[in-house]
Formats: sequence, structure tokens, C-alpha cells
Amino acid sequence: MNSADSGLRRHYLRPKYWPTWAGVGLFRLLCLFPYRWQLSFGRVLGRRIGHWSHFRRHVTRTNLALCFPELDDRQRMDLERRVFESFGMGVMEEAMAFWMPDARLQPLARVEGEANLRAALARGKGVVLLAAHTTSLDICGRLASLSVPDVGSAFSYRENKNPVLDSVIRRSRERFGGGAAPRSDPRSMVRYLRENRMLWFAPDQDYGPQHSVFVPFFGTAAASITALSRIVRMSGAAVVPFQTQRLPNGRGYLVRFAPALEGFPSGNDTRDASRVNRLIEGWVKAAPEQYLWTHRRFKTRPPGQLRLYRPKRGRIRRRPGEPA
Repeated sequence: MNSADSGLRRHYLRPKYWPTWAGVGLFRLLCLFPYRWQLSFGRVLGRRIGHWSHFRRHVTRTNLALCFPELDDRQRMDLERRVFESFGMGVMEEAMAFWMPDARLQPLARVEGEANLRAALARGKGVVLLAAHTTSLDICGRLASLSVPDVGSAFSYRENKNPVLDSVIRRSRERFGGGAAPRSDPRSMVRYLRENRMLWFAPDQDYGPQHSVFVPFFGTAAASITALSRIVRMSGAAVVPFQTQRLPNGRGYLVRFAPALEGFPSGNDTRDASRVNRLIEGWVKAAPEQYLWTHRRFKTRPPGQLRLYRPKRGRIRRRPGEPA
């Protein structure tokens, strides 16, 4: 270990990070419990999060009202409850993905379409697994790796603001995924793809107006990143839609590899982003409570449109030129 690594490790042991370490230890301990117990704990945790976090509840309600206008108030409140229960189960599943042994995890997988993945890999230019931010994405990603252990893989990620948590998550994913590529570094993603690996990539979050186009998501204009088209143009990789879903009654997880997209990218970023959004919409409709509705998917608005979410702390920060 060099002196820089040693200094970084000592920095992580500062008292301000002790609550993070305590939380990590707790979730590692919970992974020892039976699988169904963990899901039950996750449902309770999710309900508590929905009760405590007024802001996330506001974001979720706003998203559900925008995306499911056909639901009445009672139906939407029921969906909101299930969203937070699924969110809590997702927290537990993330811990399972990081620390549960293969022998306990593998029986939970129902894998479909492996032949589609193999056919795409046979092209020799790598495969981008086009995913969505479902609450079970991490555990399904590891289950996918277990289903094709002979195939190298990597994941794209956005750094966590808590450096200890970021280090724990990144190291755990690297241990089972094989590689990690920051979203801010598309060249590293291309490098993995040129090694004919799988790269998990979920483009369905709002990262601001830069390198994004506004296309509909459930009928509302959403800032949708164009990085997927750019990465595929640079690498020549195939794009395989990767559907993930938690099955009911503790029966495990669906991991589905669809046939590789034909004619992607098309040369038109707006058309490509619209195609991706429609694909993800179909997955969400199959299990709407399992999507990450706590994320501000419509945070960035087209010019002239008002913001849809209340600010976190009573103060609205506007970008230059944005209307009041």
C-alpha cells in the first residue's frame, strides 16, 4: 500500500464517517438473515422512509401524478405506498448484491434470453446492457453476471457524495462486476467494450441540460442523455435491452436479455432517446411500483417551463436566464 492509499484509509476513519461505517456493518449483518426476512425488513424500512422524508414523498407524488393521470387519488396513494416499500426492499437488495454469497443468490434468478446476449457478444465489439433504474437493478446486475460467468462485465456509475459510501459501493461492484467506469469518462466505457465485455448503462435519470435532449417520458418532456448513442458510435457495441423485475411473493427476480436493437444509433439523438424512453416505459408499466420514482426525473425543464418540484430547503436556485 502506498502512502497516498494509507492516508486515504485514515481519512475514512474520521469520526464524521462513523455513522456510515455503522450503517454498512448493520446491512452486512442483515444479509445473514433469511431472504424473505430481509424483504420484510425492507418493506418496513421503505414505509418509514416515506413517512420521514417529506421531500422524497413530494417528488414521488409529483412523478406519479404526471405519469399516471388516469389513476384516482386512492389508487395513486396505494401506488405511492408500494413505491416506498419497493424502495426499502431495494436498499436491502443492494446489500445482498454486495455481500450475499453466490450460493444463496443464484437460485433467486430467472434468466431469459441468454441466447440474445451470446449472439450480441459474438459480434466481438462488446455489449451495452440498456437498463432502467428499478429498485432491484443492483441485485439483478449481479445475478446477470452469475448467469454468464465467462463474460467480463463492467458498470457505469455516478460518484456518491459520501466518499466512504462511494468506496464501499464501487469496490463491491468491482468485486462482482469486474470493472467500473465513471459516467463522466465515456472513453473508459469504450475501452471496456472493446475488450468485448458487458457494460451496464441506465440512461433514465436527469443529469441536466448538457448533452441531453427533451423527449417524452410518460407524456412529459424529460431531459434525456444522449451518451448511449455516443458510446455506441465510438465503440460499435451492440445494445441489448436488459429488463429487471422483482417477482412477487419472494420468488426471486426476472433477468431478461432482449434481442439487440437494430438500427441503433440512428444518427438522430432525439429519435434514439425517444426510442429508449418508450422501451423503459414498457418495463415500468409491467411493475410501476418498482421504478425509482423518488428521483426527480423531470427536474430540468425546457426553456420557458416552470419547475415541477419544490426546492429542498425553501430557496430556489435558478440558472442564468431561467424564468422566475
